[in-house]
Amino acid sequence: MVVLMLTGAGWSAVAESDIQQTVEGASLQYRGVVYDKSSNEPLMFASVAVEGTSIATVSNSEGEFLIKVPADLKAASLVFSYIGYQKQKVALADLNADGNRVGLEMTTVPLVEVSVFPNDPDLLIRAIMNRRDQNYLDQTATKSAFYRETIKKGWNYVSLTEAVLDVYKQPYNSARSDQARLTIGRKSTDYDRLDTLVFRLQGGPLAAMMLDIMKEPYALFDEEMLEFYSFELNNITREDDRMLYVLGFKQKPEVKMPLFYGQLYVDSESLAIVNATFNMDLSNREEAARMFIRRKPAGARVFPTEASYMVTYREQNGKWFLGYARAQVDFRVNWRRRLFNTNYYTTMEMAFTDMQLTEERPFKGSDRLRMNVIMEDAVDGFNDDAFWGDYNVIEPEQPIENAIKRIQRNL
Repeated sequence: MVVLMLTGAGWSAVAESDIQQTVEGASLQYRGVVYDKSSNEPLMFASVAVEGTSIATVSNSEGEFLIKVPADLKAASLVFSYIGYQKQKVALADLNADGNRVGLEMTTVPLVEVSVFPNDPDLLIRAIMNRRDQNYLDQTATKSAFYRETIKKGWNYVSLTEAVLDVYKQPYNSARSDQARLTIGRKSTDYDRLDTLVFRLQGGPLAAMMLDIMKEPYALFDEEMLEFYSFELNNITREDDRMLYVLGFKQKPEVKMPLFYGQLYVDSESLAIVNATFNMDLSNREEAARMFIRRKPAGARVFPTEASYMVTYREQNGKWFLGYARAQVDFRVNWRRRLFNTNYYTTMEMAFTDMQLTEERPFKGSDRLRMNVIMEDAVDGFNDDAFWGDYNVIEPEQPIENAIKRIQRNL
């Protein structure tokens, strides 16, 4: 058995009327695809939100989205947004239940705006961190969240775990950790394809929540870690009417520990980070393996080959909070006295689908998920088609859907 710890880590008007609307209990369901209007390419991980509420989801890697809206909000609109594209708003009354195609137009930044480009990236990143208390949620809140983790061996999905959770979110200026408790879940593992090696992911939703780099800055860089990075202003882009600085970062050549490289998208007015995409530098392979791998069988050398992360924030009433987090870590297993290696691809993603400010106390200790949780052990098996009810989930990719059907047949 290999036990792993995953560590730290489009919106538009409807061009063709295709979304599906169904009534499931007290909710209306809308399904469709978000895509680039000029190239027709899907926009992966685009945001889809109900205007004026905290109800939201994201599109999958094929641009497909599914969102469930309370029936009493049927007069509201969906807002679609994606960095570098113009935000679009579509009334729910103009949407169908299934098959909607929502095309977004790429935005441009006028040359006159380049004159406001900052000239000191090191000063900018420190200003970003200094304004954290002003820009991010400063009250306790409860959130609903959808979590999914998958494991592929080669091209085949061998394990799938999904869950809906309640999250108790501490203020961003608090040192207390966020909490999560399981509401409902399902899982399955195809042990025939796993052969003699079982991959299990440790940490689950709590590991995904640690990718909140503004709540847990030590996961990427806090004041002490800033000295290990070099920063560079790469570009200016837009998300609707918001101008964003694109701040690149990478670890300095003399730093040998595995750190990160990537880009931060920063609101030019508030200096809030609204999106971050980054990878871990795995050139120090042995040290990286020690960071990720908790246990492995004798005769096997296991090491990560890629570790990529994405974090997206949402804004409500002038305060930002974590909206989506995704981590993908790939591993290679070399067996002694075996001719071929085995590649495993692990992914976890977590979308926060609703949020309410609260004065309630944190969850009871017996209800909370622990940092050593293995979600595969924490959830029940597959259920019927109405398993998720009115909960918002991320639309699965087509290969995952096929894997679900195959596993269900086996069950």
